Amino acid sequence: MYTSSHHRYGDELYASLLSRTPVEPLTNREPGITIEDAYQIQLRMIQRRIDAGETVVGKKIGVTSKVVMDMLGVNQPDFGFLLSGMAFNEGEPVDTSKLIAPRAEAEVAFILGRDLEGPGVTAADVLRATDCVMPCFEIVDSRIKDWKIKIQDTVADNASCGVFTLGGTRKSPRQLDLALAGMVLQKNGEIVSTSCGAAVQGSPVNAVAWLANTLGAFGIALKAGDVILSGSQSPLVPVKAGDSFHCSVGGLGSTSVRFI
Repeated sequence: MYTSSHHRYGDELYASLLSRTPVEPLTNREPGITIEDAYQIQLRMIQRRIDAGETVVGKKIGVTSKVVMDMLGVNQPDFGFLLSGMAFNEGEPVDTSKLIAPRAEAEVAFILGRDLEGPGVTAADVLRATDCVMPCFEIVDSRIKDWKIKIQDTVADNASCGVFTLGGTRKSPRQLDLALAGMVLQKNGEIVSTSCGAAVQGSPVNAVAWLANTLGAFGIALKAGDVILSGSQSPLVPVKAGDSFHCSVGGLGSTSVRFI
């Protein structure tokens, strides 16, 4: 695929973001599209957002569970960029009218205290470099019509990132075992899933190490102050105006998000 096509599809996804009008799957229109092509399209979409005034505040890791990997036919996660326009504070309602087909997932966010650059980053390196962790929600959203995605579609679409909310409770990851920490997700007061950190690459810490090493191969470092969303520990739950979600993580605390 030529650079002109990367730009065309990146511009199309950016326009979809603004208009909240989904597009047909890229993989239907470009059967030969590769994951490398998809990341180039993603970069074009992100650049359009930066040109419009947003700033990069971190990264997200997606496709971390075996169920989603099997669904997309891949054996490794993917990643996308977090931008300033995606960030919501705890208690700040999320307006569903500004999204297309939102789904909520609960996970653990890492705030880095110092840079991490692969290759060779280990879980121990991640723990040393992390200032704090907190429960969070990522509200994924797809610019691809009806969520009919293959791995190339979601990568091009910035790993289907919508918005995210960070919980108010913070703790050093060196004070708890994130692999064993249990998570309970509630929707409108009813439990919809239970899990533990081991569902994410054996531990959310391992997922962050994977990200640092993957980006390091391209000469990109994770920077001090970056927010890293380590990957969903819950199913992707469709949301609509009026819904509220609550997530609690053993030893870490809890967070909530509501939709209007």
